[in-house]
Amino acid sequence: MRIAVGNDHAGYPLKDYILNLLKELNMEVFYFGSNSETPVDFPDIAEKVCNAVRNKEVERGLMICGTGVGASIAANKFAGIRAAVTHDTYSAHQCVEHDDVNVLCIGAQIIGERLAKEIVATFLQAEFSIEEHFRRRVSKLQDIELKTARELQEYNK
Repeated sequence: MRIAVGNDHAGYPLKDYILNLLKELNMEVFYFGSNSETPVDFPDIAEKVCNAVRNKEVERGLMICGTGVGASIAANKFAGIRAAVTHDTYSAHQCVEHDDVNVLCIGAQIIGERLAKEIVATFLQAEFSIEEHFRRRVSKLQDIELKTARELQEYNK
C-alpha cells in the first residue's frame, strides 16, 4: 500500500517513529511533512497529503499534528477526502469499514508511540464494508459534498 504522510511542527516528535513503522509494514511512503519544530501551517501540509490521495498517487493518507483536530478540519475541506481523528483502535478500523475514511489524523500531544503504532496498523488493515447500507451512506456524503460545492460557487458569484 502507498500512503501519504504529513505532519506539522506539533506532529514532528512522532514523525520519525511513524515513518519507521510504515517502513516496517512495507508501506510505500510519500512524505510531505515538516522536518523540524519550527511552526508551519497545517492546511499547507493537508493540501499535499489530500491531493496525493485524490490523485490516486496513494491509497490512504496520515496526518500528524498536535491533537489531530486541525489536520482533520483541513483535510475534510478537500473533495473526495473523508478524514477522521482517531485515538483508539476501534475507531481506527470502524471509520474505514463504515465510513470509507481515507485520511487518518492523530495527535502527537494526545497519544504515545505504542498506541500510535496500533492505531495506524489497524487503520491500514481495515477495508470498506461491502454492505449496502454503508455504501449508501457514503454515497450520500458524496452528494452533500457536491451540493455544498455548487452552493459555494453561487455564494462566491
